[in-house]
Amino acid sequence: MFTSSIGKKYLMALTGFVLIGFVFVHMAGNLQILMGPEKINAYAHALQSLPMPILWGSRIFLLVCVVLHAWTAIVLIRENRAARPRENDVEVTKRAGLSSLKMGLTGTILLFFIVFHLLHFTVRAVYPEYDDLMTTVGAPEGMEVHNVYSMVLAGFQHTWVSVFYVISMFLLCGHLGHGFSSVFQSLGIRSESWRNKIDWAAKGYAWLIFLGFSIVPILVIGQKFDLISFFEPSLFSEPLAMR
Repeated sequence: MFTSSIGKKYLMALTGFVLIGFVFVHMAGNLQILMGPEKINAYAHALQSLPMPILWGSRIFLLVCVVLHAWTAIVLIRENRAARPRENDVEVTKRAGLSSLKMGLTGTILLFFIVFHLLHFTVRAVYPEYDDLMTTVGAPEGMEVHNVYSMVLAGFQHTWVSVFYVISMFLLCGHLGHGFSSVFQSLGIRSESWRNKIDWAAKGYAWLIFLGFSIVPILVIGQKFDLISFFEPSLFSEPLAMR
């Protein structure tokens, strides 16, 4: 699995399949913010309250999948280059699109995005003041929980953050569009008759993920510049925005 090229392709496909499923679940959870602070705060508190083995077991499992996916991609790229040290004078690709040709580049940018995303909203190292955002909205009776609703809205009010997120999700869209389809090919379960159907399904899934993750920063920026009105105006006061 770790030494042969075919084994590495299987490993990259399997870890990719896990990550493809995770981004959908993560997106569905995040979209609860559109239903108001009670929903998203309760959802976030429920996740944080999971038993320690489940919470950290899932985090470690996802981290291992990301590391293995990135490692196998890097190794396979190096092996391909070593097998053809001299580039062709004329390069012609019949099926490969721009997304498939730039998978290494988009994957690298997305890896940096994942690190930033964790530091931004999970570890809260980018803006440590987010730790002080507490609320009873969406909390079990008599408790105070972290105000995820206000944190996300405050975070996306920084224009550069929202732009970075939307661009990263666009790159993720291209990465998924090719990767989703490639999983079936790498595992040997994509036939020629199903190729077009799987490719269309991959593109549809990729754009769904892009829209699902991009809608919140776009709405926040639109509200900030008075382009649209969606969230409660009081949430965009100066103290909460932490500019």
